[in-house]
Amino acid sequence: MSVIEAVPRASERAYRTLRDEIVRWELRPGDALAEIDLAARLGMSRTPVREALARLVADGLAVAVGGRGLAVAPMDLARVRALYEVRQALEAQAARLAARRGDPAVFAALAAELAAAPSEPAAYYDLVARLDAAIDAAAANDYLTAALTGVRTHLERIRRIAQDDPARLAAAAVEHRTIAAAIAAGDADLAAHATHVHLHHSLDNVVRTGGPAA
Repeated sequence: MSVIEAVPRASERAYRTLRDEIVRWELRPGDALAEIDLAARLGMSRTPVREALARLVADGLAVAVGGRGLAVAPMDLARVRALYEVRQALEAQAARLAARRGDPAVFAALAAELAAAPSEPAAYYDLVARLDAAIDAAAANDYLTAALTGVRTHLERIRRIAQDDPARLAAAAVEHRTIAAAIAAGDADLAAHATHVHLHHSLDNVVRTGGPAA
């Protein structure tokens, strides 16, 4: 690959930057996404910014606001509950398939890492992302993976609510370890049940903390 090919296109850089800012709540629900202002801030022309915004709309991270352009999509408790309804079905099935098809050694190693999960949120979320990726790979179902990818885009925003709650992060690490251990043991029913329990507690935490709009 040439150096030129290795450098992301301007539209891709704009997309990644804006997506990350939305996920990290640096751009909050309802914040305006003005093409001219964003182009100036990102140091690029309006065309790649326009392309990036179109992708964010397709992702559901940006929405049209009447005739006033685009804004960061809302994320209220009703939307969170709807996402979790979909997440429950998809992730439980993915865990079940991973237990049947996955390499036990991969998940045993992840379970061991989760037993000593980092307390720093960013490092912990990276570890969870690796578990998600391992489950997706083991499930070996492209349609399921594509559906989960879309849901997780929004869930990354929701996860940030737990960052300031060390107790919840510690409990979530135990729950993720249980999922990984069940998959390593090849126990599909336990893997699906452990996933269900984790997601129940995760949603309860969002509701308890007042939700992302609070």
